[in-house]
This record gives sequence, C-alpha cells and structure tokens, in this order.
Amino acid sequence: MARKTERASLTLSEEQRRELETLTRSRTAARRKVERAEILLRYAEGTPILQIGNLLGVSRPTIYKCIDKALAAGITMGLSDTYHRPKAPEISDDAKSWVVNLACTKPKDHGLAAELWTLSQLAKFIGGEAENAGFPRLAKASKTTVWRILDEHEIKPHRIRYYLERRDPDFDAKMREVLIVYQEVALQNAMPTKAAPDASESECPVITVSVDEKPGIQAIGTVAPDLPPVSGRHSETGRDYEYVRHGTLSILAALDLQTGHLFAEVEERHRSSEFIQLLKRLDNHYPANATIRVILDNHSAHISKETMAYLATRPGRFEYVHTPKHGSWLNLIEMAFSKMARSFLRHIRVTSKQELKERILKGITEFNDQPVVFRWKNFDLGLV
Repeated sequence: MARKTERASLTLSEEQRRELETLTRSRTAARRKVERAEILLRYAEGTPILQIGNLLGVSRPTIYKCIDKALAAGITMGLSDTYHRPKAPEISDDAKSWVVNLACTKPKDHGLAAELWTLSQLAKFIGGEAENAGFPRLAKASKTTVWRILDEHEIKPHRIRYYLERRDPDFDAKMREVLIVYQEVALQNAMPTKAAPDASESECPVITVSVDEKPGIQAIGTVAPDLPPVSGRHSETGRDYEYVRHGTLSILAALDLQTGHLFAEVEERHRSSEFIQLLKRLDNHYPANATIRVILDNHSAHISKETMAYLATRPGRFEYVHTPKHGSWLNLIEMAFSKMARSFLRHIRVTSKQELKERILKGITEFNDQPVVFRWKNFDLGLV
C-alpha cells in the first residue's frame, strides 16, 4: 500500500546534479550507490514514486528510505548506507585504553631487552598479560588487532622522532641577541656603498664575523683507482668499496657577514692555540680602528684562559656574541660548512692528510673568488 505522507520536493544545485549524473554513468562505483543517485535525480525531476520503482526495478520502501535521508541530512547521506553495528564490540574501550597505555611504555620497563616495541613483540606481551589485567578477549589478539587499536589513537610505538631539548635557560634571550645582530648586518648591507672603513680615523666601524669549527673531516683514500664513466657502458664513476683511513682534520673558519669572505685554518686539532691563531688572522686583516664582532658558541677553546689572555692584550678589539646552547643552527657559518659538504668535500678521496688540507684550502680559495653573502631571512623568529 502506497504511503500517503507528503514529502517535500528535492532541489538540486547544478553542481549536485552534475555529480549525480556522473555517478549514474560510473562503472566503478557500487551498484547501490548508482541506484540511489538515479532515484534522487528522478525524484528531483518530479517523477512519481511508482514510476521510479518501475523504471529502476526497486521497491518503494527502498526509494522512500533514500529520499528521506537526502531530505533530512543532504545528498551525501542519501547516497550513503546508514551506519549500524551488527553486534556489540568484543574489545571494550577499557581494554583499548590498556593497550594504548602499554604501548606508550618501553619494553625495558617490563624487564625485556628491547628499547622500542615491535607489533609482534607487543601483541605477544599483550597476550601474556591480558588475563591478569582483566581483559581475557585480548589474550589471543593478533598483530592486526593491536595495530588497529593503536592506529585509532595514532600511536606508533615502533617509531622514534628526535628532538633537541633547550637546556639553556637563556635560550630565547641569546637567540634574540643573535638575530638582532643579523638584522643590523642586513641593514648595513642594504645601505649605499660608502668610503672604505679605514678612510677616517674618527670612524669606528663594526665588522661582524661568524666563527665555528668543523671537526672530524676524514682523510679517506682508495685502495684501487676510480673507474671513470664510459659512454654506453657505465653512466657513473665506479669506486671500490674498500678504503683507507689516514686520519682527520678540523676546519676553523670565520665568515665575514658583510662581504662573504671566508677565513679558514685547517688543523689537526682545534684547541685554544689554533683558535687564537684565527683571531690573530682576523686582527691583522681588518682596519686597526674597527671592532670585530664575533658570533660563536661556548666551545671551551673560545672562552679558555689562554683565549681570554689574548683578548686582554687587544682591549675593545673583539666583541663576543654567543649563540645559546644547542643553537648551532643560529650561526650562519654553518651554511658555509654545508656548502663545503655539498661541493668540494663531497665524496672526496685523498692519499694523505696533507693532500686533504691542500684541497680544503683550495676549495676555500675558490669560494673567496666568488664570495656569497649569507643572510638570515626569518627575522620574526624570536623578535616578537
């Protein structure tokens, strides 16, 4: 018997109509979804319910259910199945919470050797502890079941993401000081070219340099000659897997933030004596009336007794600006070191430490032939 209840008309926008028409022509969509799209299109056109049923071969209750959902909650709901749970869940919310809390601990906290859980190990441990915890349904939980519970809460105990803790209580203040210096340098570089800094004895220019060390550069040698590329046979250089270690060297460098000129010393160690040698080189290079502002970290060589004794002989010549602890990324010299690693230090092979030193100095000379002024771009960071 036909329903006598009057239903509202269904109005479709052009976009909705196109979407339904596309769906009716789809060869990949579910049949029931295509059927519902045809029902809604014909109902919106004013086709009687009885005629829709005859044309599509569906019952009137099916048509009414589709139309009622579309009128109540929109076209999308009219196309979708009504959610229903076939039976009550066997794993309770408390059981899921227990699994999640367990996954947020470490295996070593439970007397195991591993540092992080694997899904297999976690599922096995859950199976052994579920009865005692009051969740017998989890005693035979598979890896897939455990994964679904964890995925629902976006927990991935088998992964690790590294971060850097700010252990310096004055981190923000020191970062602000460094960025203010970079902002001053940017303003200086943007000014029109003036006379040389030593043109007038009354002028006391401030020259800013970024200083740091790059230790542990390995002098690695090959045990067999490299094989060059051969057209039609080998597209890349061939290299024997075996290698010889000749030792390591350190680069002590200072980057002029106004000109991009790079000062560098290549040494076997980076003690106070080597750092003082770099300071002396800066002292000899710049005009006597200039103040050399040095951005650097708190490495022991930078603040040792020997270094302080040397600075005392040059009062007012050097001005320290320290980066915060674990804030090496604030030092622009790191960009120069990165450029070295991506250029002349990349895949480098040498026969001795002396050859490595010569090639590093040659690479730095090439840098200075075409200097690049590195700039800090995000001045909003820490300056709010």
